[in-house]
Amino acid sequence: MDAASATTMSTAFDLFTHASHYMLDASQRSVLFWDVLRKRGNNYHEHLAKGQPPVLIFDYEIICDARTYERPCNYAMAIIRGKRGRGADGFTGGGDRRVGAVEEGGDHIAPDRRPIVIIDPRAGHGPGIGGSKEASEIGHALSNGHPVYFVLFFTAPEPGQTLADVKNAEIRFLEEVAKRHPDAPRPVVIGNCQGGWATAIVAADRPDLAGPVVLNGAPLSYWSGLKGTNPMRYKGGLVGGVWINDFVSDLGGGVFDGANLVMSMEGLNPGHTYWSKQYNLYKKVDTEEERFLDFETWWGGFYLLTGDEIHTIVADLFIGNHLAQGELRLEDGPPIDLKRFNDPVVVFASSGDNITPPQQALNWIPMAYKSEDEIKRCGQVIVYVVHPTIGHLGIFVASSIAGKEQKEIIGSVEMIHYLSPGLYEMEIVEAPSKEWLNDYKVKFSERTLDDILAYDDGLEDEKAFELVASISERNGTFYSNWLSPMVRAMVNPVAAEWMREMHPMRVQRSIFSDQNPMMKPVKDAAELVRRVRRPVEEDNPFVQAERAFSDMVVTSLDWGQALSDLTQEAVFHTLYDNTAMAWLYGTAHGPTPEERRKTEKKVGRERRKDRRQWHSKMAEGGYPEGAIRMIIAMASADGSVDEAELAMGARIVKASWRLKRLTPEKLQLIVKEQSRVLQTDFDKALEALPALLTEKKDRERALKLATDIAWADNVLDDAEGALLARMKTILELA
Repeated sequence: MDAASATTMSTAFDLFTHASHYMLDASQRSVLFWDVLRKRGNNYHEHLAKGQPPVLIFDYEIICDARTYERPCNYAMAIIRGKRGRGADGFTGGGDRRVGAVEEGGDHIAPDRRPIVIIDPRAGHGPGIGGSKEASEIGHALSNGHPVYFVLFFTAPEPGQTLADVKNAEIRFLEEVAKRHPDAPRPVVIGNCQGGWATAIVAADRPDLAGPVVLNGAPLSYWSGLKGTNPMRYKGGLVGGVWINDFVSDLGGGVFDGANLVMSMEGLNPGHTYWSKQYNLYKKVDTEEERFLDFETWWGGFYLLTGDEIHTIVADLFIGNHLAQGELRLEDGPPIDLKRFNDPVVVFASSGDNITPPQQALNWIPMAYKSEDEIKRCGQVIVYVVHPTIGHLGIFVASSIAGKEQKEIIGSVEMIHYLSPGLYEMEIVEAPSKEWLNDYKVKFSERTLDDILAYDDGLEDEKAFELVASISERNGTFYSNWLSPMVRAMVNPVAAEWMREMHPMRVQRSIFSDQNPMMKPVKDAAELVRRVRRPVEEDNPFVQAERAFSDMVVTSLDWGQALSDLTQEAVFHTLYDNTAMAWLYGTAHGPTPEERRKTEKKVGRERRKDRRQWHSKMAEGGYPEGAIRMIIAMASADGSVDEAELAMGARIVKASWRLKRLTPEKLQLIVKEQSRVLQTDFDKALEALPALLTEKKDRERALKLATDIAWADNVLDDAEGALLARMKTILELA
């Protein structure tokens, strides 16, 4: 046999070996894959049997149950008691971790520390995703010594439940937190996704109860988005408005099935939904089972809403956009005004989020405030963070986000209180230094409304949504008056329950569970495979071909979805960017010239009144006001305030006997007042310092504090050096 023939035979033998190894591995992976789906189905039924408790890994005790209120709703508030650890079977989600009453003052409870209240989204799924891992919002809040409360909800709503009932229940929850912590500052309220707009509504309605507000991936400006990128906002217009949700609720016997919302979200990313998620499990079936099952327990926990709730959410929030426009009324009284927040607001969004893009998370700011000056005049601090890539769920689920953005947001809550009123971007940068307690440091850089609007491609495309809202209202009224009574008359409780059980999202879980006798051989085969498992090598050419095929499938599905999205967008604008339709339905685009003139005059009067107020306070006060004015001026000399400067400011207050006597509330008030004095007229505010610091020794002490702030980051830049020299001259210390 010559060398060429030997090489050919060797190559053929190697190919046969690779093929046999791959076929064995693929068949074993297939069996294990279907067995994991069987376990998913079993977990689904087990979770249902337990009443679908929150997928928390932390122990909790329910202390408020809104089902017992005069206007009941299916919400409750729990206090987080800690983390016992994983269950005996290693499964973290789906277990009921409720505990009995525990003596107050446990190792994680600091009654005088600012409490943190977390509101998870009720968007088809159950609660708990914000605390489904130790590296999570709850985990970091506990590690920082905060008392943590979690707002949860039960599977079925109470009969007749409305969003106003939910809002009022959450207000009572915050009242309970205030009673339990009378000596602590108002709680931080964290809202995830749709829990974010619920948080905003409660905090704006009762600003006396809520402290800093953190909105994670929360849609507040529903018409906003980029052309060709954010197709979800077009869905309401393409189906004719809110009537379709009313119809689905009527088919459910007055109850809207949250599985429809989950299926709608899955449809946004078919490449992941119909292939990547399953293939990733198949590819890594030896190591992926636990993570897959944990997540699927939450993803497959479908919760219900009343028809009234879903109608209000879709008609008034999504389609009407009334919250961002300051027109939302859930009950009698004035509308919800997002300018009524008393404490700082932190908005966390991501450019990789296709459910709540940055435009929907941020555009309420320029809608509520006409300028950065108005934000300052209102004494408001607004901070935003935009991640470049993370997806929607990753904002409040991913461990990488919890270990960086969420951790720094929670850790910076107290510092944000001492920022001057205004709009800031929170920048989190790596700082691998022993000077920091972690690998990151935080900087707050002042921004303008134009910086917010730069994330959008213009607001002109939002005019079409006014027409959608008008048509939706008419279609909803027609359906409610003429068709709804007939649909409700044809549906009985048995039929409604049958339709829920036959929902594709539920069937795909039930059919692969042990309730299907055909899955019994899969269980037996999987037990055998685990004993003889022989994974294939990653460099196997057939494995590489499999990966390439998977990539091709995902690309094809994503391409098809992109084409569908572009088609829907084109149809939407053809229908609603239409002068004839706007004339027919009588929509008006924006205020009239006369209304604009009146608004401008009103704003001008408010601005002049505000300037007079702060000019009159230039020379009012003594050492605390003068020293704090100098500290604030120095901290913002370079246009930003970083963690080191805020931390140095805190140390200065604790070390100064004349400042540490101030209560936190008084200190924050002085900081806000002196910030506004500086923002009104920086030069005159500095020139007035001698009137506040009349003694030479006070001037020297105050200058020393300003110098400490300037050197907080161990660097004295030109702006800080020039400001120090100017202060010395003004105080006659040069």
